[in-house]
Amino acid sequence: MKAIQLVEPKQFRVIDVPEPPPPGPGEAVVRVYRVGVCGTDFSGYLGKMPFFSYPRIPGHELGVEVVAVGPGVTSVKPGDRASVEPYINCQTCYSCARGHTNCCEHHQTLGVHCDGGLRPRFTVPARKLHVSARLTFEQLALVETLGIGLHAINRANPKPDETVLVIGAGPIGLSVIEFAKLAGSRVVVMDLNERRLDFARERMGVAETIAAKGTEADVKTFADLTGGRLGNVVVDATGSARSMVAAIPFVGFAGRLVWVGITQDPLSLTQPLMHRREMTFLASRNALGAEFTRIIRLIEGGMLDTRPWITHTAAFDAVVGEFPSWLKPETGVVKAMVEVS
Repeated sequence: MKAIQLVEPKQFRVIDVPEPPPPGPGEAVVRVYRVGVCGTDFSGYLGKMPFFSYPRIPGHELGVEVVAVGPGVTSVKPGDRASVEPYINCQTCYSCARGHTNCCEHHQTLGVHCDGGLRPRFTVPARKLHVSARLTFEQLALVETLGIGLHAINRANPKPDETVLVIGAGPIGLSVIEFAKLAGSRVVVMDLNERRLDFARERMGVAETIAAKGTEADVKTFADLTGGRLGNVVVDATGSARSMVAAIPFVGFAGRLVWVGITQDPLSLTQPLMHRREMTFLASRNALGAEFTRIIRLIEGGMLDTRPWITHTAAFDAVVGEFPSWLKPETGVVKAMVEVS
């Protein structure tokens, strides 16, 4: 069967891979129907993702159908539709033992550290499948992206009387917005890209946005908007070292800053403002299984509307040709979806 492999930065090729063998104990073979494309895939393509290794079959946002299960598997059965939790953890290290499966010490993410879902069928641990009889394959492929936002919000735990500033209105920023709104917090979104802010206002229902200039004037704009209080929670979802550092002055007294993006570039910080305001700094990596479950239930219950998300689609055979265009801001990509089967 055919698979799409990223040989090295900016070089895809179509390769032949063998059919998966019968699943072993605890395993399931899945048929891939939809693969979402996200910032990690773009960073891997550009050679800017620090955890990405080559050559690699990308694809970690997956909507799949179970086709076979191995001995002892009772959580799923052939014919089940599922979202894949792509963070393969060892289950035995200190992090896993404490429930932090998202940052397992021997962590492997499908499509990043090991081969992912841009192929028709492959084998996964059955425990990483989250079943829904009601969601479409497109919705199931969106669960992972939403999980990144939910985990970031859970790290900061905003309250209804607090203000959350989301910096960066790409897919991860939009997922953060969803859960900041569900927390009942006031949500303000800032981005350099006016088209993304238009999307946040018109499709995501965000009333307050800031068109960033990349200068100190942005802090004043936000301060004016909040009566000088600034952000109780600031989430930087850009993956830009410059933005991650520039986010610090937007954090109010006793506020929390969450870095959900990732960069290979060094961050240069000065400490007095952080000390004066007694800020809390939080990294946010991946998501937890319980967060996948919650998201599926929220979509099933109509609490999350996935309709605005998918702006571009491509057939499996067209991905190699179309992928580079999705990197261009003028194409207006929010979420591209690959139709594998």
